[in-house]
Amino acid sequence: MARIVAIKETLEKALKDESKPWTKYLVFAEQKTGVDRLYVFVASVLFLALYLVVGIGQQLVSNVIGFLYPAYCSMKAIETKEKDDDTKWLTYWVVFAVFTIVEYFSDFIVGWFPVYWLVKCLFYIWLMIPTEYNGSLVLYRRVIRPKFLQYQPNVDNILNDARKATIKAAGGLLNAKNE
Repeated sequence: MARIVAIKETLEKALKDESKPWTKYLVFAEQKTGVDRLYVFVASVLFLALYLVVGIGQQLVSNVIGFLYPAYCSMKAIETKEKDDDTKWLTYWVVFAVFTIVEYFSDFIVGWFPVYWLVKCLFYIWLMIPTEYNGSLVLYRRVIRPKFLQYQPNVDNILNDARKATIKAAGGLLNAKNE
């Protein structure tokens, strides 16, 4: 019970944070309905969850959630002098890209899993949640980084060989054109 109270307090604090872009919309909804913004937020989340299960265009909605807010935060991070926020959002995009590639190959599963878009949306939220150990940091440190370090020398060699072959081919084309 204490954990639920702590989550509620944290959520209420985040929903009242004037620096967040969603605050003005919650204030507007709160004023128009007379319902506390926490309940407006919870009702919106429940509606979105239901929509992601039975609505039309769930893939678009899920992808917008996984893209818009992180893109906005990434642009804000670029404009700051701190490096930590840049690293956080670069990590998010690396995990996002890996997930997108894996998802492409498992696309046929989507039709068999009726709550896929809801789970995908929750996964994106876990990746971007503003905590020290959000999903993108956990997955990057435990899965992606070890594989990257393992295969980086081989990939660097392949890329270097491809670069040399491209330069050689371009040089051959230029020599043939000049003759």
